[in-house]
Amino acid sequence: MSVEDDGVAGWSRVHEHDVSGSALAVGWLRAIHLLARPVLGVPPDVLTGFGVLSALAAVWLASLGGDALWLALAAIVATGVFDGLDGAVALRTGRARPLGAVLDAASDRVTELCFVAVLLVLGAPPGWCAAAAVTSLLHEYIRARAQAAGMRGAGAITAAERPTRLVVTAVAVTGAASAPAGTPWTGWPWGTTCAVLGTGLSVIGLAHLWVGVVRAFRQAG
Repeated sequence: MSVEDDGVAGWSRVHEHDVSGSALAVGWLRAIHLLARPVLGVPPDVLTGFGVLSALAAVWLASLGGDALWLALAAIVATGVFDGLDGAVALRTGRARPLGAVLDAASDRVTELCFVAVLLVLGAPPGWCAAAAVTSLLHEYIRARAQAAGMRGAGAITAAERPTRLVVTAVAVTGAASAPAGTPWTGWPWGTTCAVLGTGLSVIGLAHLWVGVVRAFRQAG
């Protein structure tokens, strides 16, 4: 088994959810483990910190507008890469620890609030930004509480997982950079369109997750 395949198995073991049947997840994990090779000497917590800094930089760059939006897009992508690298390095070097997992989860929530802030500076109304933030945080809170109560695994992999939130934000920035007049047909700012889209996906994800949580506890007896 290659290191990259072992990384897929390791992720599935740590999260107690087998992703070997998902071509997208397997491809992403393999790519991250390849990228992790040159940074195995960097402490995972440092990589986590870089992810937060990248997200903060994305907010600032998005607020500048113009050509800086492309740099904001690069910062958003970097946030996702660092988010994967910290776990890959921890797994491959045996430095995974409970405190690191807590730090990683906290940093994920901070970066997701940064994604919402990007939508805000791209023209999304504060109300829609609040809805996007609340629904995404509730998604993770329900899963965390269910796991604390004894649920094994993720409950369900929904349409509103962290990669989806990153992609929605990246779409908003790309759209604002390439078509600043707004989204086709609606004319809405890209921040508004993506805040509405993100909130809708989060609501769907919440319903899916709740069904998964209920099923998991019923099966556990």
